[in-house]
Amino acid sequence: MKLFDVYPLFDIVPVSAKGCYITDDKGVEYLDLYGGHAVISVGHSHPDYVKKLTDQLSKIGFYSNSVQNPLQEELALKLGELSGYPNYTLFLCNSGAEANENALKLASFHTGKGRIISFEKSFHGRTSAAVAVTDNPKIISPLNDTIARTMLPLNEVAQLESSLKLGDVAAVIVEGIQGIGGCRVPDPAFLKAASELCDKYEAVLILDEIQSGYGRSGMFFAHQYADIKPDIISVAKGMGNGFPVGGILISPKLKPWFGMLGTTFGGNYLACAAGIAVLDIMKAEKLVDNALEVGNYLFSKLAQIPQIKELRGKGLMIGVEFDFPVAPIRKRLLFDEKIFTGVSGTNTIRILPPLTLTKNQVDLFVDSLVKVLNKS
Repeated sequence: MKLFDVYPLFDIVPVSAKGCYITDDKGVEYLDLYGGHAVISVGHSHPDYVKKLTDQLSKIGFYSNSVQNPLQEELALKLGELSGYPNYTLFLCNSGAEANENALKLASFHTGKGRIISFEKSFHGRTSAAVAVTDNPKIISPLNDTIARTMLPLNEVAQLESSLKLGDVAAVIVEGIQGIGGCRVPDPAFLKAASELCDKYEAVLILDEIQSGYGRSGMFFAHQYADIKPDIISVAKGMGNGFPVGGILISPKLKPWFGMLGTTFGGNYLACAAGIAVLDIMKAEKLVDNALEVGNYLFSKLAQIPQIKELRGKGLMIGVEFDFPVAPIRKRLLFDEKIFTGVSGTNTIRILPPLTLTKNQVDLFVDSLVKVLNKS
């Protein structure tokens, strides 16, 4: 059997990693400024993280359903404390797509409505949430009864209100910082207006912090720059530092009932151990503060490069847009300078490194980028 060929792959085979570096099977070391789509939060192979998972695996690796798992409660408690949401509740799942599916289901159940508003260039997972409101609010519809979606321009308050006025909107879902959309940041005033409009028209505000959350923006969640409290926050990516973990943080105004949501692997022992290790390391090493300080330093250094058309983002989630295709630049950075970066569309490089990135590593990257650009 062969692999289903849907991903273009570089001819590089990683065999080990530590901190912000990856080493391949030929002994070549690469600076990792992408972290597997913002997954690596506390650095590759952090010793405390490895120990936590190894110790847990020696006891029990997996069980999640119908029994109590004290690690779930510990994870929820620590996440509430560090994120600033101690009075919210946590539903655990396995990925960002699953987190958003459950967020949309929960919004539909709560409101009795079936339309979702999202925004241009947004990305909330490759699967559709299968929700249709029926006479019995506890019935989840067949998979072919998908929710209706409306996509609006980001930051357009008037169009958002016009759509909400129709009265059939279950939820407005927006990323704290757009990921695949090239690190576009919603205006804080727009997020405040969206929050107020959702309250006014009885819709649920969902903040997708799957990529922008967990300290990456320089605050625990990117929406906290706007000083709002969404009804649901979806998380994944950096939550497990590479171990598949996802979840939604849920406002006290949304009430659960047995059977409302479900998951097979969500909240298993290893996933919780990974999540707890990440939070403990982030707190001990002040990685949210580091993301802000080093991210600002990186932004200031990049702002001095004349070939860059636009810089977007916050903290260590930065989109670097050029007015020409970036594929050749990325390849030279990777194969000549040994630096991994990401991409958004044709003209934008995305920087999503571990939150342990240092200013010296920023200098190395910026010097390499300038060298590559001057050779172009």
